[in-house]
Amino acid sequence: MDVSVVVVNWNTKDLLRCCLNSIYEQAGNVSYEIIVVDNASTDGSAEMVRSEFPAVTLIVEQNNRGYAAAINDAIKIARGRYVLVLNSDIIICDKAIEKTVGYADRHPKAAVVGCQVRDNPDKIQMTCFQFPSLLNLFLRSTGLARIFKYNRFFDREDMRWWQRDSERQVDVVSGMFMLVRSEAIRQVGPMDEDFFLYCEETDWCYRFAKAGWKMLFWPGAMILHPGGGGHSSKTKELQLEVQMKKSTLLFFRKHYGTIQYILARLLLAFYSGCRYLAVIVRLLGKSITRQNVAPDLKEKQKQWVAFKYCAFGLEP
Repeated sequence: MDVSVVVVNWNTKDLLRCCLNSIYEQAGNVSYEIIVVDNASTDGSAEMVRSEFPAVTLIVEQNNRGYAAAINDAIKIARGRYVLVLNSDIIICDKAIEKTVGYADRHPKAAVVGCQVRDNPDKIQMTCFQFPSLLNLFLRSTGLARIFKYNRFFDREDMRWWQRDSERQVDVVSGMFMLVRSEAIRQVGPMDEDFFLYCEETDWCYRFAKAGWKMLFWPGAMILHPGGGGHSSKTKELQLEVQMKKSTLLFFRKHYGTIQYILARLLLAFYSGCRYLAVIVRLLGKSITRQNVAPDLKEKQKQWVAFKYCAFGLEP
């Protein structure tokens, strides 16, 4: 079998239906299986898969143990030469799976291959990025990455100077569409389940790189990721803001040691604290001019809980 398509779902029943239909319609001329892992959804997702997609292998988790744990449960039974990790809100276009598998076959040193991702047919998403580092955290925390957006040095982590229209070796292939060579997984192991959400693909790519594998981006295949994702997580924004910081710090502690972990924590606390103060100033200005402050109140709360976690380890 060429590829095992693994889709993790949490309360995105309608999006999952569209995703699965697009796989069947646009996978192309490859042999594949689809494995859906439902992370204890409460919206009837599992029942929908059973009734509408009986050929899909469905794993229903009794508890939500996180994204990486769900992927690993699917990997245990995957039979493909490749494992395609796919978000449930992805729409496959123009035989993207067949094309990406063909590209990976032509590049046997690649552990992971990503393709071009679009918000809509006219807008390319800025997927793929560099590994976390203290320099990248410093540039982000001081605002230099934002001030000098598209600069090759200051915007180095997100690489927004690159339009995602050319083939390139990258540090990290974004996790919404990762074609991963099963041989590489057998060598370095599955995802690290300590990463509940976020940075699990970063950790995986880092381990692949350390083992001598490459991560490649190829714009010859395209998928849609409408709205940039996050559909199932909008009700958990405060927890997810902290989870992003927690996963980043876990990566530093695991791969870079105690000193860099402490410095990273200080930089993230500084970043969240500065953003919190900036929102306070903006709120004062909007209050005077009687503008809508609702979005800023939500941002103020997010940055406050992030600061409390980074500075004191307190979680919402």
